[in-house]
This record gives sequence, C-alpha cells and structure tokens, in this order.
Amino acid sequence: MIHINHVSKSFGHHKVLDDVSIHVKPGTIYGVIGENGAGKSTLIQCLVGIYEPTEGEIIVEGNTVYENNEVKRHIAYVADRNQFFPQYTIKKMIGLYKEIYPSFEEAKFHKYNEIFGLKLTTKVKNLSKGMQMRLSIMLSLATNPKVLVLDEPTSGLDAIAKKDVLDLLIEIVDETGMTVVISSHHLSELERICDEMTMIYEGKVIYQSSVEELKNKVRKLQIVFEGKAPEGLALLDGILSVDHIGSVYYIVTKNYSSDLVSQLKDMGASLVEPIGLNLEEVFIYTAKAKQQEERRNA
Repeated sequence: MIHINHVSKSFGHHKVLDDVSIHVKPGTIYGVIGENGAGKSTLIQCLVGIYEPTEGEIIVEGNTVYENNEVKRHIAYVADRNQFFPQYTIKKMIGLYKEIYPSFEEAKFHKYNEIFGLKLTTKVKNLSKGMQMRLSIMLSLATNPKVLVLDEPTSGLDAIAKKDVLDLLIEIVDETGMTVVISSHHLSELERICDEMTMIYEGKVIYQSSVEELKNKVRKLQIVFEGKAPEGLALLDGILSVDHIGSVYYIVTKNYSSDLVSQLKDMGASLVEPIGLNLEEVFIYTAKAKQQEERRNA
C-alpha cells in the first residue's frame, strides 16, 4: 500500500530525515512516533507530496506521490495546524469541500458531527485549536480517502474528544479498510490503536515493529544474583540499560527471550522477573541507548 524507501530529506546543509524506510499494509493504523523535532512532520509532508525527498522514493498504490494529483486525490491530510479561511462558517467549509472533492459526502460529515457537536454557523476564526482539529478530521473523513494521514491529530483536544477521535478512527478502519498513518509524540494514545509503528530519533529509524512484538521484545527485567553481579552484564546483546538498587538489578532489553533468561541464570541469577513497559518508556530507553551509542562512536 505505502512504501517509503530509503527516504532522506535535507534543507540546505541540515539533514532532517536520514535513510527512512517504512512499509504500511493496507487497512492498518500505522504510528510514527518520536519527540518534537525528530522529523515526524517532515516525513508526513513528504508522504502527502508537499516535499520531494532529497533521496529515496515514496510509493502509494504503486505510484510515486510527489506531483501526482491522481494519487493525491485518494489521500487526506490533517495537519497539526490547519489553514482554513477564517471568515468561513463551518457550513461554508462543507460547501467548499463539496465543490473541490467529488467523493465528499455531506451526510457523513453530519454523522461524524453528531459525535463532536460543532455548530455549523460558527466561523472558523472563532473555533479553538481543538475544534479546528475536529473540523479538519471530519472534513477529511467525509472525502472517503483510501489513505488518511494525520500529524499530531489529538493536539488541542480534551480527554473526551481524544477518545472520540481515536475510537472513530478504529471504527472507520474496521468498516472501510481505510489505511491510516498517524504521527504523534503522545505515545500512550497510539499504543492502543496502532497495529505497527516506527520510532524516529533525530531523523533516523531506531525501532520498527508491531505493537505486540514491541511489548514482547522490549522488557525490563528485575534480577537478583546469588552473589555479586557479574561483570559484562551491560554488554549482553540487546541491553539498553542497567541499574540496581542494593542487590536487585534492573535491566532493559530489546531482545527479551527465554534464551536471555537462561543466559542470566547461567551467570548466577536466582530470580529473573520480566516487567512490562509502556510505549513511552520503551521510546525513552531506546532513544537514550541510541544517543549513548552515537556519543561512543563520535
């Protein structure tokens, strides 16, 4: 469905994206996560054809995206900051979308608005940032896109509105098979809706997997050794972090397996207890390990 192949993007001498490759299967919700400034928005803007990659290519349904209007008309883009005509009312925005997009269904917009409750007579300039985001999402969904691309879509939304948006995305993907790519630094929100995800740190991919695999592979282990902890614990393959409180050691690994547990027991561990991590913790440990690796290699 979507193939991002070895994409790099530079602005002048500043490389924002560095050899990013992502494959998004049709009918899935794919997350691109990372801290602010990691390059997520630049990647999203390359995906929807605003920027041309400096290197690499982006293919959607077998065709390149940049300067390809036939492909773009099947892609809906919700930016983190939406540029609407400020003097237009919501009703007039609906009319504009009906003129621009032949696939726009006004009935669907009103169906979605039963959830969000925006008044059609309200001018865009009088909408809060969160209300403008809701408006943009509803207008985009009503165009019946094959691909929906969202950049920080829960920005400015309150807790109830966030849940409504995410629940609606899950429902529509299930009903229509639409493909969704969503970028965010609010990791806990993506954890429950994404099928797969890519972590980006300073423009580079640092981890890529399904959410299920991520939770199974990246674990914190609580370890008690019979005697003194062996040297070289931090050198085991896939170890991201080692810490201890008294005689209890805590390691974070990106390669959790029964083989690792056996290896630790062979090193003298009397207790090895896995502890699950949430997505935000996984990103923090993975990014810090990447940062330390780069410092060592500098």
